[in-house]
Amino acid sequence: MEQLSAGRKLDRAFEELGKEKTLSFELDLDTDVTSLKALDAQSDPAPGEEMPEEAAKLISGARIAVTMQSRKPIDESAQKDLIGMAMKISSPDGGLAEYRVIGETAYMRADMATLGKMTGTPLPAAAQLPPQAGAIRKLLAGKWVKFRTKEMEKSGAWSPKGPAPAPSLNTRTQQKLVAALREVVAREVRFKTADGPDGTEHVTATAPFRTLVTKLFGEMRPLVKDLPPGMELPTDKDLKDAPDTDVKADFTLRGGELDKMRVDLAGLAEDTKVRKLGLTLRMGHGTRPTVPAGATELDLNELMQGFVPGPAAGDALDLPQDQL
Repeated sequence: MEQLSAGRKLDRAFEELGKEKTLSFELDLDTDVTSLKALDAQSDPAPGEEMPEEAAKLISGARIAVTMQSRKPIDESAQKDLIGMAMKISSPDGGLAEYRVIGETAYMRADMATLGKMTGTPLPAAAQLPPQAGAIRKLLAGKWVKFRTKEMEKSGAWSPKGPAPAPSLNTRTQQKLVAALREVVAREVRFKTADGPDGTEHVTATAPFRTLVTKLFGEMRPLVKDLPPGMELPTDKDLKDAPDTDVKADFTLRGGELDKMRVDLAGLAEDTKVRKLGLTLRMGHGTRPTVPAGATELDLNELMQGFVPGPAAGDALDLPQDQL
């Protein structure tokens, strides 16, 4: 009875989220520098390509906050229904990057100096660019810039040769996927409930990783024809070497609504040096994305042509395009 009760409580909590037209959440990578460096070593990087210490420090303390606003309930929405979106990436020392889309206008700003150090590719300081660099100079200085998304498409930044918006699933396919995944979760996941402080309730879900993902992808394969072109699913053979250790997710419910979720992934690393590795999701009250004040219009011709001679110019100007 507890198994059915706990699973149903989670179902209802996620159903309530899907009914919202505005949704906000914050995602934390719950890890430390030692664990990240150990994971990097497992990938056997070439000499000189190991994860920089600065990058490990920033990633271990990074937080991603996201807000989405739609004309329809979230679980019925496609890309065309979204009327506002905001994403902010932060470190313990402050904001790293922020991106918003309100209607047909996109806004962005970033701490380019810190991101340059993290990636090992230092960027020129804003003062090194001539005044006519305009919004590009503002961007390097960490100020808000803005551009029209349709103009970006016309400029070629989202041309067939460049990045393109990812095709979205139609509502019917989304519903089929959710139904298939729920069926697997009901069969393979073990649930347990416990009372928490301040009237909260904790639901713990546990399942062997390889078994769970193999079953999940198995249920998804009959729907491949309805998925976006180019989306390939791993085969059972691809997954046979995945660790089959238990993965545990802890859900905190407050008044029947999802308040927080944490997934512990350290066991999947199969390395004793990876002691702390998890994802924490905190739900927030939906807040409408707003237009930032003082954003400078970004001239897309300037962005494509560049102002700084030499390789550093290309590096500096490629980064904003990648973020778009």
